[in-house]
Amino acid sequence: MADPYKSLAAVFREQMAGYAKDMLSGMSSELGTITASGLKLDHFKHEIKNYWVADFPVTLEIPAFHMVGTMMSPVDQEGYPLGVPGPRTRFEFEAAEIKDVRVNLADGLQPGDRVVAVNLNGGHEVVVLCRVVSQDG
Repeated sequence: MADPYKSLAAVFREQMAGYAKDMLSGMSSELGTITASGLKLDHFKHEIKNYWVADFPVTLEIPAFHMVGTMMSPVDQEGYPLGVPGPRTRFEFEAAEIKDVRVNLADGLQPGDRVVAVNLNGGHEVVVLCRVVSQDG
């Protein structure tokens, strides 16, 4: 007699594979270029005026580090030095974790930037995921 649990597991596996295929169908990523008034995808002839940009709320983890510099004191209301620089000093910073930092990709994008974008909802919406650069920078 066949194991009914194996048959049931096989049916679940097939259904889940079908659901995953349906969810990912029509979802493709491609390169594009930010323009002065929108986004131009490499494989789509029209400029896209309205598109989404991924948002990255993160926790920033800063390792312990040091820097060498001078201190200026006193300073005015705007922070401009009024005195003369002090001696060179080594500043030691401890490791820190800063929660609720937001990486604002949208504000950093400039015309001419190359980006990776994902088409969603059958190509009706586009989300820019990140800026990309050549290996040389």
